Amino acid sequence: MKKQVLSLLCALILLLGAVPSAAALEGESRRAAETLASLGLIDAVPAGEALNRPAARIHGTDLLVRLSGAVKADMPSGAQDYAVAKGWVTVTKGQSDPLPTSEFCASLLRLLGYEGFTDENADLFARRAALTARDYDETLTLGDLYQLARDALAFPGRDGRTLAQGLVEQGRCTQAQIQPLFPEELTARQVAGRHMAAAFQLDVYYSEKSYKNGLRSNGGSGFFISADGLAVTNYHTIEGAVRATVTLITGETFLVDRVLFHDPDSDLALLRVSRTSTDKTEVPFFSYLEIAEEPALRRGDRIYTLGVPLGLAPAISEGIVSATDHMISKFSAPCVVNTADISHGSSGGALLNIYGHVVGVTSGAYEAGNSLYISVPLTPILEADWEAEGLTLAEAARAAKAAAKEAAKNQD
Repeated sequence: MKKQVLSLLCALILLLGAVPSAAALEGESRRAAETLASLGLIDAVPAGEALNRPAARIHGTDLLVRLSGAVKADMPSGAQDYAVAKGWVTVTKGQSDPLPTSEFCASLLRLLGYEGFTDENADLFARRAALTARDYDETLTLGDLYQLARDALAFPGRDGRTLAQGLVEQGRCTQAQIQPLFPEELTARQVAGRHMAAAFQLDVYYSEKSYKNGLRSNGGSGFFISADGLAVTNYHTIEGAVRATVTLITGETFLVDRVLFHDPDSDLALLRVSRTSTDKTEVPFFSYLEIAEEPALRRGDRIYTLGVPLGLAPAISEGIVSATDHMISKFSAPCVVNTADISHGSSGGALLNIYGHVVGVTSGAYEAGNSLYISVPLTPILEADWEAEGLTLAEAARAAKAAAKEAAKNQD
């Protein structure tokens, strides 16, 4: 009986530890409010004012037009008529009603110039695109609204220009005021918020029967390097596969269409992922990571990893570079050894520098050592033909098998 009580107590402690405290959420909302107030986008929020009360549609509309840089002289008929005329707001009734999350995400996305979503699915679109860094409830609190608006300030519009830059160009604030929104060196939290949407879980199937029955044969991680679906993973994650799917942080799943490059010696593969999900929904683009032009890593540099360890959920780890140019017999190029924890299922994930750029692909670890995790360099991917027709996974598996057989024959 005592053991059962102890087990229940431990489970309760773990559950409570996994839920963000109200104080933590309130603190984040207040920091967002302070940022917006410093830019003149909202009035200063009194210290005692609760930010967990519901936001109304009118709150969202007013903040939206301020994010655009509009002032009273620009909207003689009021913020709502102005936002409707601009096409940012489509729902005109119930302005005092609670503000739906998806509806406000849709308005933000229209303001930023994006298309391909509706008022009903815009929150999913925003999460996939990395406009939002977390999942919100169906309706927003004032604190949620302020957090969303703050994140949107630094998010690139469809033309590559951010709302914060637009405010500077219109003279609404100064470059110095918006600079904190664009830190040169990123914290782990900033990397997770801005780049986790580009990482995915990779599930592979060694037979058509396994795929049809939903019985995955193996798995790993991967990440996008272009908006149109080019992605990188380890070769060993797809070796022998005839089918593979990628699952995003949103839960959406997409088929791997083609293998444009695969090399067992560098343990790298370049994939093209379909932009039509397995439930037949077409997406206009994927969030992606930029590859560092010159990794130039040194011992002691701080790095981050993004992946889906154990196939559970997208995760980030932080560590330092232990060694560069580390030779390992099974790889054709020197590897990076670092201390950022990874687990099985992280193979094919991204190794990032402090600027959020990819500097390697997580590939394994020394099991007998402590914190000795291995990443392979991306040079072969940079040298590959990104516009190649490529092969199906089954064709790539047959080609690799034939190449291995020929290599063994030549050795004899």
